[in-house]
Amino acid sequence: MPGCFKKTLFALASLISFVSFILIVVAMGIPKWMTGKILCKTGADLVNATDPELVKFIGEIYYGLFRGGKIRQCGLGGRHSKFTIFPHMVKKLNTGLHVMIIMFLCVAIFFSLVSFGFCILNAIKVPYRAINGPAGACLWNFLAGGFVVLAVTSFMAAVKLHHLTERIANFRENVFQFVILEERFEDCFWICVASATAHAVNLLLIAISGIHFPKIKTKTEEANVTAEDIMY
Repeated sequence: MPGCFKKTLFALASLISFVSFILIVVAMGIPKWMTGKILCKTGADLVNATDPELVKFIGEIYYGLFRGGKIRQCGLGGRHSKFTIFPHMVKKLNTGLHVMIIMFLCVAIFFSLVSFGFCILNAIKVPYRAINGPAGACLWNFLAGGFVVLAVTSFMAAVKLHHLTERIANFRENVFQFVILEERFEDCFWICVASATAHAVNLLLIAISGIHFPKIKTKTEEANVTAEDIMY
């Protein structure tokens, strides 16, 4: 049986792995990975809008991995609309990269659950096989965190290098052209960053669990019995 200190560390690591699993699932389901401000360039050019008048042509956009929405401001008031990435919009995006982001997160979910199971196993007993012990728990946490990092990095590449926000903003816009004024990574993006950080913390906890602290031995003093003590 593992010691109390080791049990506590692995119990905490299992809790962190489960929280990471929940975080990734929540992040995938909420459409708040990116928000931004979009300028209706066509409308602004038509009326030669100056700086104070540009406010009437600045709308907003938000989106996640599967859906989103935007507010179009083209001089006639705001028009709200919602959209879904699949199945139509994904054809206008970098399909391979977008699908890879989703796949990376799905794999991270799987490894988070495997990590959770291995940490529970190590908290309950000492496995006979090394792969089932701390080494295995380290491996699954490393893979889970690594795939989350890949997903986050790929999403950043899609936004910055492949102009994801601009492509989404101009989807099915035959008359007006929108320009991105501002982009902000939102809660779901940072939730994934927190998930990767959680697995890094787990690696640290597992490493600490392998440290063998010296045991403090108390030496009992032997009673010295002399002949005088016996006489009295």
